[in-house]
Amino acid sequence: MDDSVRRAMARWPDVPALAGWLRLDRRGRWWIDGGLVEREALAEFIARNYLADDKGRYYFQNGPQRVYVSLDYTPWILHADGRGGLATHTGNPVNGVSAAFIDEAGDTLLAFDRGVGLLLGDAAEWLASRLCRADGAAADADAVDAGIEAAAAGGESGLCVVLDASAPAPLAGVRRTEVPARFGFVAEPSAD
Repeated sequence: MDDSVRRAMARWPDVPALAGWLRLDRRGRWWIDGGLVEREALAEFIARNYLADDKGRYYFQNGPQRVYVSLDYTPWILHADGRGGLATHTGNPVNGVSAAFIDEAGDTLLAFDRGVGLLLGDAAEWLASRLCRADGAAADADAVDAGIEAAAAGGESGLCVVLDASAPAPLAGVRRTEVPARFGFVAEPSAD
C-alpha cells in the first residue's frame, strides 16, 4: 500500500466504503463506472493498493476510502511474465501454486499463495510445458487433451502441473459457480 494512502487513512478514518463502482475483468483490466481505465498511472495506483478483507471482499484503498471491486471471475488474473514464470495482473510474481483447475468452459485456474487466479491465454505455452501425468511421467499430446477434457467435464484429469521447486499440483475440474465459495472470495461485494 502506498504511504500516501496510509496517511490519508489516518487523517480521515471514517470515510464510507463504495461498491459497484470498480470492476476487474477477465483480462486483468480495471473498469471504473463502466469505463476502461486507460491511464497507466491510474491502473498501477489501483494495483498497488489492491487488497482483500477478512470476509474475502477485494478492494482498492483509494486514500481514505475503500472501494470494493466487482470481479468478473477470480480476484487474480495470471499471465506469463516473460522470464519463465507467472505474474498477477498487479505485477506480483505467482508463488506457492498448490493446485490447478479446469472449469467447464476450459479456463484454467491456479490456486497459489494469494488465492486463486485465472490463467490468461498468453500463458498456455507455460502451462503446456509443465503438464505431466499424475505418476510424474511425461504426458503426450493425447494424454494432455484427454486429461483437460476430463477435468472440464468434472472428472479426474490424471494430470499434474510441475512447477519449479515445488511439488506437482494436481489438475482437477471445477464448476465456475463453485469458485468463489471454494476459494473464499466475494465476486460482487457490498459496502457495509
